Amino acid sequence: MRIAIAGIVHETNTYCPGLTTNSAFYTYRGERMLSTSGQQSDVGGAVDAVRAAGREVVPLLYASTQPSATIERETYEGFKDEILTGLHQALSAGLDGCVLTLHGAGVVDGIEDLEGDLAWAVREVLGDLPIAASFDLHGNVTQHMADALNGMFACHHYPHIDLHERAAEAVRCVIDMAEGRPRTVCDVLALPLLLPTTTTYEGIGETLLNELLALEEVQDCLDISWFHGFPYTDIAHVGSMISITRNHDDEKSLHAARDFARRLWEAREEFRPLSLSGAQAIDAARAHDRYPVVIHETSDNCGAGTPGDGTHLLRAMLDAQLGAQACFGFIVDAEVAAQAHAAGIGSTIEVALGGKTDDLHGDTLQLSAYVKALHDGRVVMQHMFKGAPLNLGPLARLVVDDMDIIVASRRSQTFDTEPFLAVGIDVTKYKYVALKSSNHFRAGFSHIASAIVTADTPGLSTHNISVFPRQKTTRRLWPIHGDATYPE
Repeated sequence: MRIAIAGIVHETNTYCPGLTTNSAFYTYRGERMLSTSGQQSDVGGAVDAVRAAGREVVPLLYASTQPSATIERETYEGFKDEILTGLHQALSAGLDGCVLTLHGAGVVDGIEDLEGDLAWAVREVLGDLPIAASFDLHGNVTQHMADALNGMFACHHYPHIDLHERAAEAVRCVIDMAEGRPRTVCDVLALPLLLPTTTTYEGIGETLLNELLALEEVQDCLDISWFHGFPYTDIAHVGSMISITRNHDDEKSLHAARDFARRLWEAREEFRPLSLSGAQAIDAARAHDRYPVVIHETSDNCGAGTPGDGTHLLRAMLDAQLGAQACFGFIVDAEVAAQAHAAGIGSTIEVALGGKTDDLHGDTLQLSAYVKALHDGRVVMQHMFKGAPLNLGPLARLVVDDMDIIVASRRSQTFDTEPFLAVGIDVTKYKYVALKSSNHFRAGFSHIASAIVTADTPGLSTHNISVFPRQKTTRRLWPIHGDATYPE
């Protein structure tokens, strides 16, 4: 039995300027896809699951990049054509099914539903062969897309520590159907909810996830998934969704999924976030007497498409004179990192740090900085995506007013402590540890932090999602519209 694996993964923030082109993507093909075996990633999980079942992997293309602006049409069409060509070739040699590793929030110039377009293109090539897909829970998915698939498996957790497990479930779904199990169908229940980024490690996110998993356990269906949705995009179908993969005559599970959707809607007020400015977040951190306290700047999260060079929180920390009690890891500024590498360790340099992308994320900081340590920025992730490489580009550890500031060259959110360790920082020795991420950092910091404080400064991933204009949807969406209803 031969199972094809392919994917185009992108979380599109349509409020970012410009287009995301081919040069921004990293691509895995053939043996490079197979080399992800052992990594806790979607593609690695799919490869391992096919092999564990004693089947042959047919690796086609995996294309992904950091969340960013709308994808250029030519770039997407090139990736899609490569996948379809690979499927045609695989069919001629014998193929039994296909697993797609997707995100769910992909937007192409002229195509609001990347995943729907790709899924139907694959369906047209494969005919009745089974097709299942794994997703990020931040997908804005559609029934149109679901109609092309036999299985939908969104990661349950945020941070996404289970992408590999969900991809493995998609593989098992395809193999089972290829071996004769009746084909399953997928349904999407769309709610008019724009949820802020909400962790499943605590609070209402954890409560509802546990309820969902318990519900799924007693239903005779393959999967029930909760898509939180991705609110930082202006498309017609933006919102939150529940998907269910079931036998076509299983009405009981469909009714159960509808009950959970109603439960989610009724809990909407519990998702309202407390948005703190940089100064307010520092005050909240200082109120704790156990350390370290992690302050995360959710509004400048590269994992949602922001530039990562925002200075609002960093400026507040410098103004608060936290000094050697604090470290900041990291701000993205390739120019300053290159300047530090050119000057060398032990140098004192005058830098213009951050605030170079736009006016929203803060002004550039004019600072005198001591170059404490340098690193090439190549690390291996230890919690989320455990075992996967991450290249942050040249890193520099600068000391400003006795406070440690890490500067990276390439956009990324902070996932774990590896960037700190790379430049010699043990975060457990500090009272205050600041970073840029919405929730993925929790996988690497929850066991370290005595407390976690959210700074929601101005930025493209702010929890204050009502500030983003909505021109592509006519739906009444909570919390923008207090009179939004469900069912609509």
